[in-house]
Amino acid sequence: MNDDKMKAVIRSKYGPPEVLTLSEVKIPVPKDNELLINIKASAVTNSDIFIRGSKISFPIIIPFRLMIGVFKPRKSIIGLVFSGIVKDTGSKIKRLSPGDEVYGMTGFNLSAYAEYTCVKEIDSTAGCVSIKPKNISFEEATSAVYGGALALQYMDLGNIKQNQKVLIYGASGTSGTIAVQYGKYLGANVTGVCSGKNIDFVKSLGADDVIDYTTTETLKAGTKFDFILDCAGHGPNGKKRTSQLKEECIKALTEKGKCVSIDDGALKLDSKRLDSLTKLIEDNKIRPIIDKIYPLEKIVEAHKYVEGGHKKGGVAIKI
Repeated sequence: MNDDKMKAVIRSKYGPPEVLTLSEVKIPVPKDNELLINIKASAVTNSDIFIRGSKISFPIIIPFRLMIGVFKPRKSIIGLVFSGIVKDTGSKIKRLSPGDEVYGMTGFNLSAYAEYTCVKEIDSTAGCVSIKPKNISFEEATSAVYGGALALQYMDLGNIKQNQKVLIYGASGTSGTIAVQYGKYLGANVTGVCSGKNIDFVKSLGADDVIDYTTTETLKAGTKFDFILDCAGHGPNGKKRTSQLKEECIKALTEKGKCVSIDDGALKLDSKRLDSLTKLIEDNKIRPIIDKIYPLEKIVEAHKYVEGGHKKGGVAIKI
């Protein structure tokens, strides 16, 4: 490979995993306000699945398609999440330096399925970046940044207090696994909802109780929740997930209780939130979970696995 070339996964149209192909493209050059990141790991998130196939639910689809491309993709390289090492910096960069290990998201710039990408140092729709926790791998950091950003953003809407009853619906996914741990860190009594095969796993994260959604449709008499976080709002196919159990859980909210979903709005690209997440991880209050790690060359297989909807934690791409 030439010195000015890098490996990247590209696509020229929307479609199934097979539209993704490995290619060689030019290494980007950072602008004055950008960092050049040597990416060590990325991830396959539900957002990546949506963007690859453009399966976005109404009313989000109209503005979102305008951003990513109406008839064909504006960006040939997708990928929202990255962790890696700062390779070079523009002249106006102040917060980070070459050699720093970082993690973050690329926002509407996408482009994380590559060996290098450019990211602005200041938060914007084009991404956010922060120092990676020292006690986790690059692969684990990709699960932390995506699931952690979602979990903290929406859990904080609950203003959770000591001993309150919190339910995490979809407790075994990328955001759910971190939400369970964050709820315990905040002092809540946490109930997780997942499939039967993941009950012991969710309990190992600290959940006080676990409900198997595959066998349960009703709750015990008198069950009440102060806060519900729905981490399974939409599946990888973009369709809203509904069930009798979910409706029963919502009915069990206290008078002042609140239910929010990770699909209620856009994920905020916030480096300060990532700073908070880094501290929680380095203080061993939260540990990111990785289900599988695929090499970049197996990106199609990785997308198929995530699209199946049964992953436990995150799915990382080693670059």
